[in-house]
Amino acid sequence: MENSRILIIDDDRELCILIKKSVENEGIEADFCGTGREGMEMLECREYHLIILDVMMPGMDGFETLKKIRQKSKVPVLMFTSKNDNYSKVRGLREGADDYLTKPFHMDELLARIFSLIRRYTRFNRDRNSQEILQYEGLCVNIDERSVKTGNGTFELPPKEFDVLMFLAENQGKILTKQRIYEAVWKEPYVYDDNNIMAVISRLRKKLEENPANPRYIQTIKGIGYRFNREV
Repeated sequence: MENSRILIIDDDRELCILIKKSVENEGIEADFCGTGREGMEMLECREYHLIILDVMMPGMDGFETLKKIRQKSKVPVLMFTSKNDNYSKVRGLREGADDYLTKPFHMDELLARIFSLIRRYTRFNRDRNSQEILQYEGLCVNIDERSVKTGNGTFELPPKEFDVLMFLAENQGKILTKQRIYEAVWKEPYVYDDNNIMAVISRLRKKLEENPANPRYIQTIKGIGYRFNREV
């Protein structure tokens, strides 16, 4: 569990301190706060492998906080519910919680749930990363297979098309001159011949774009070059 960090969102400060000390004894870092709003701010600033979230809190309750978390992150969420509160258990699971624990609880049981959820989350991300797949809205690039999947179908890309796409995607949102693209992909000095780049971009657009005349992904910046759209 080294390099793991959890966030505890609960207005019971004494309980938060107890959990923090317990997980830190197991090599897990922990932060805590007393409101959902504070929790969302902390989630924006740091990466967490698990969130422990109480249902009953002042202001923004656990369910509202859970909805906001799920709009931004797939990090596992363990919810605290009151004893015999089946409604909260069911609602929490339906709205995206990964597990729940009723208060009062034994610390050993909480630690077991924490270990299980962190292992599952880190294993999933490791497996996902090993597949070398990049995803954008409506576009999936499989690096290992050198292919793209779009609304138009799945295409295996020739080397130059793949290399141009990857260079643009790796510099997402940046305006890239034709010279910079050419020298990065063709590995030779730019000789002011735009035909190669334009031909590759045209072929890519036919595969990637629903409307190549009004491209969504690879945009032309008139008089300069191209940009892979950061807003998709």
